Amino acid sequence: MRKRRAAVLDLGLPHLVAERAGRVLGYAYAGNWRPRPAYKFSVEDSIYIDKDAVGQGVGKALLPVLIEQCTATGKRQMVAVIGDSAHTPSIRLHAAYGFEMVGTLKSIGFKFGRWLDSVLMQRPLGVGDTTPPGED
Repeated sequence: MRKRRAAVLDLGLPHLVAERAGRVLGYAYAGNWRPRPAYKFSVEDSIYIDKDAVGQGVGKALLPVLIEQCTATGKRQMVAVIGDSAHTPSIRLHAAYGFEMVGTLKSIGFKFGRWLDSVLMQRPLGVGDTTPPGED
């Protein structure tokens, strides 16, 4: 976990932690969408909420700050790869913050004894794709 956090911060991207009374309730970070130069203006968000903190607004506290901080770095698109089409709380959270459904990879993973879809959602950051980079 420390290595992942350090790697994210080394990229100049945000890594946020939500805590209450010294207890970690969840965390969120952004990583590069793809390593190739063409994708340098796009990030993928990751949000993890402790099972005992689900439904307490932790995601609602983390996601808008993550979006804001990624926008401030000059990123133009954010992608969410949600690890199960049945994970409706995460889908609803992302939709509430402007993400749109762009696709579903059917049965792309196998975990906990069953096949899992990956849901792809996306939202623009800042001016998005309305202007070329450097013209904002």
